Parts: sequence; C-alpha cells; structure tokens
Amino acid sequence: MHELSIATAIIERADELARADGTDAVSKVTVRVGELAGVVPDALDFAFEVARDGTALAGARLVVEQIPAQAWCGPCAEEFPVGMPPFFWCPNCDQPSSDLRSGRELEIAGIEPVPA
Repeated sequence: MHELSIATAIIERADELARADGTDAVSKVTVRVGELAGVVPDALDFAFEVARDGTALAGARLVVEQIPAQAWCGPCAEEFPVGMPPFFWCPNCDQPSSDLRSGRELEIAGIEPVPA
C-alpha cells in the first residue's frame, strides 16, 4: 500500500508549511488527487489517519479533491474526459490525443491551522 508513504510525505510537508507560517497544529489538509495518479482516496484517508498520530497533524482531517482526467483534442479545440481506464480518443472527431490536461495531480492544495 503505497498510500502510507504518500500520507507520510503529505504529513511531513504539511507540518513544514504550518511551522513556516508559525502554526503549531493543523485542523485540515486538502490535497488534489488526479484520477490517473494511481492513488486510492479511501486508502489514502486511512493511511493519513494512521500516520498523523504523534505529529502536529494528530487532530487534522484529510480532504481529498478528486480531479478528473481530461485530454485536449487539437482538431476540435475541446477538452474531453479520459476516464478510467484511460482512453485518449476524442469522442467528437474520433482522433487520438496525447495532450493530457489534468488527472495526474498529487499535491497539497491547502492547510488550515487549528482555530485559536
């Protein structure tokens, strides 16, 4: 389960960012996870709960924003959903696309300190 190592990295980085802002405790961490990132959101949430114990994020909750995979079709000049498993053919003109616009994200989008 690689989600545990991802959760640990999120906690370490969120802790660094919070301390840099002068915050000792975090109440919420929001992450953006793309559809094609290879991360199972429920497993990440479970791993976060396990890994946060004993850290400045011990009481924090994890909010996962799921980002759909979208590709760009040049001939149609439109984005289209890729889906899972990914299918990189434009549904409008039936042409292949190699321009993935979203869906591979795995990033911290926000950290909220514990209210004073």
